[in-house]
Amino acid sequence: MVDNLSPKKRSWNMSHIKGKDTKPEKKVRSLLHAMGYRFRIHKKELPGNPDIVLPKYKAVLFVNGCFWHRHKGCKFAYKPKTRVEFWEKKFDDTVSRDLNNIKKLKAMGWNIEVFWECELKDIDSVKNRLEKILPK
Repeated sequence: MVDNLSPKKRSWNMSHIKGKDTKPEKKVRSLLHAMGYRFRIHKKELPGNPDIVLPKYKAVLFVNGCFWHRHKGCKFAYKPKTRVEFWEKKFDDTVSRDLNNIKKLKAMGWNIEVFWECELKDIDSVKNRLEKILPK
């Protein structure tokens, strides 16, 4: 299959995909704030620059995009039909890096929770999960 966009337009599109302060990330942060939690974002000192860090609870939250981080079984984690080898390597590297960062954080004593973009459609479920992992 051939890409519908020109290489220049595809490059422009890809360059505008944000890595930080995404809508899903902001949604979780807003919910945490409304629940009374205080947190830090993108702590560079920690492996993987976690999206949300709650030092008081020794907890780290990652808010992952289903496509980029390969959410198993999710319809949004589809494979592009062009440049398949490029994408497979990119996805494999991302998943491997994620697992490595989680392993390092666990070794440092952090509790890790991963929220997937598609899960954020049910905000009550996310809130319940946060309440279970973060004591008041």
